[in-house]
Amino acid sequence: MPATVRDSNALTALGDDLDEPVTNGRSQRVPQNHRTVDRATRILEEVVYNPGITFAELARALDAPKSSVHGFISGLLAKGWLYEVEHRFYLGPAVHGLTLASGHIRAGLVTHADMDALHSETGLVVFLGVQAGNHLIYIAEVGSDDIADYAARSNIRRTMLSTAGGKALLAARPSAERAVFLRRNAIDERPLVEKFLNEFDEIKRSRVATNVRLSGTRFSLGAAVKNLAGEAVAAITLVGPTVEVESQAGRLGAILLRHVDAWAKRSLVPREAI
Repeated sequence: MPATVRDSNALTALGDDLDEPVTNGRSQRVPQNHRTVDRATRILEEVVYNPGITFAELARALDAPKSSVHGFISGLLAKGWLYEVEHRFYLGPAVHGLTLASGHIRAGLVTHADMDALHSETGLVVFLGVQAGNHLIYIAEVGSDDIADYAARSNIRRTMLSTAGGKALLAARPSAERAVFLRRNAIDERPLVEKFLNEFDEIKRSRVATNVRLSGTRFSLGAAVKNLAGEAVAAITLVGPTVEVESQAGRLGAILLRHVDAWAKRSLVPREAI
């Protein structure tokens, strides 16, 4: 038999020698556990199955040093994978952002029906976003716009000051919290900070922020979504072609606020971040 020809037994033996299984002549990587990944995923799994879990409960579940668990939790909070309320942890908005990127919709405080009603009345794409650190993460979408859809799904994490929803949400935050945010970003995002400060009075008065992006082809209007206590917890954004939307900004903004104000009258305790 020529040296270049190997039967299945030879291939199996070769696989054993290389410590990798062989299928149809090609080796397959054997998955290996990784301590860092294991702990991060274990934390997320515990939060999924036990929403509202405390730090002490997480440390016991992982059977790991509290200092180590604290470091993992801090990192997951900073990136939006976890969300903390009164020292209890819930699944964060980044997880739902991945759901949006995959093409599925995950609703929270604002339901799919709410977003669909707003889309039906305006004819525009509707995005729901929540803050995670310095970013606004889109977690749900209703409507269709090829350009806006692609941009949202290819980049679910946007800086707050580069989006209409982020600016509206920031303007609705308590002044002390807003000042800390702006100081933190004054160097890295100076032009955006200055632009926001120039627009702030109008956003505060109208409760609607606007933005033009994607080479000027898309115009967006954003408003903060508040809970029953009056706290800004999310942002809702309308997006459409600039040539069609900009001239109707006043009318569309009024529709947006009417819907948002109706949602704020609900009494709802969230299971997760929104």
